[in-house]
Amino acid sequence: MTERFDPKTLRQSWPLPADPRPIVTFGAGSIVSDAHFPAYKKGGFPVAGLYDPDIEKAEKLASEWGVKAYSSIEEAAAEPGAIFDLATPPKVHADVLRALPDGAAALIQKPMGSDLAGATEILKICREKDLKAAVNFQLRFAPMMLALKDAIAKGWLGEVVDFDAWLALATPWELWAFLKGLPRIEITMHSIHYLDLIRQILGDPQGVHAKSLGHPSHDMAQTRTSAILDYGDTVRCALSINHDHKFGRKYQACEFRVCGTEGAAYLQLGVNLDYPHGEPDILEIHPKGGDAWVSVPLEGAWFPDAFVGRMANLQRFVSGEDAELVSSVEDAWNTMALVEAAYTSSAAPATPLEQRP
Repeated sequence: MTERFDPKTLRQSWPLPADPRPIVTFGAGSIVSDAHFPAYKKGGFPVAGLYDPDIEKAEKLASEWGVKAYSSIEEAAAEPGAIFDLATPPKVHADVLRALPDGAAALIQKPMGSDLAGATEILKICREKDLKAAVNFQLRFAPMMLALKDAIAKGWLGEVVDFDAWLALATPWELWAFLKGLPRIEITMHSIHYLDLIRQILGDPQGVHAKSLGHPSHDMAQTRTSAILDYGDTVRCALSINHDHKFGRKYQACEFRVCGTEGAAYLQLGVNLDYPHGEPDILEIHPKGGDAWVSVPLEGAWFPDAFVGRMANLQRFVSGEDAELVSSVEDAWNTMALVEAAYTSSAAPATPLEQRP
């Protein structure tokens, strides 16, 4: 008798640590108030306090959450037994990591540095200080993505041969003031999530063809990207990303289509639609041996649930409950190498057309 696909059996969450350590957060931006702290509260992780060079901003957020506002990086780094949560811009990561005690545990906000050279510097610091450090590629821990990967592992799609990421939406870049003037934006700050997830599902590609560009209506460095990841002659992987589709909700989209030799999956990443309010995440699977699409009842969303799982894995790795640290700095460096390759490709000339004789 053929096994019947039951969507309720798919894994959607990461187990919590038995005895969570206190968290010290560096940064008091919107990602902390919108995602980090709500997730830590939901996961039962104690937050000791936070530090931000904007003391007034730090004290306001600390007061709202009933935690301590530290007066300096050094004071924050001295919190005993803490897990250090770097919700900081990439140019700040290295300085914060250098201030942490040797052997400490740290979660570093993506990207892992402003470019590959910055990522390499961070990797060296983590090695020298023996830090148990991971990068906050939390999309890997979103309920829909954990379920997708479980479905793939159980054979419900067969061998994955197609991966499409399609975004046409209006992203409010003005929410992140630190992005103004940066030379790299779209791939480094946004599509890096998708490249990292693709690496986890398909492995490292042989190379990438990419073009990333801005838009005449604003001065952000890049907000639109097209990319093809080269996995040889069997797997096709393409990304079409447009953050400037500002013509109403009707034809906007934020979705993945993942096709295998025997089944397929459709996903909607709802948080990016009308960010930060968002819409529901969606996962539907056309399983091996099935004749229809099956909706997977999701037990949470990318924001904030993926942040719960991301922190849970780090905490459990530190305590010995997890054998693997997902998205460790060693692995995350490879995602940064893919990002660097995409920008290198984008800057290179395209293959010219033959001229008419």
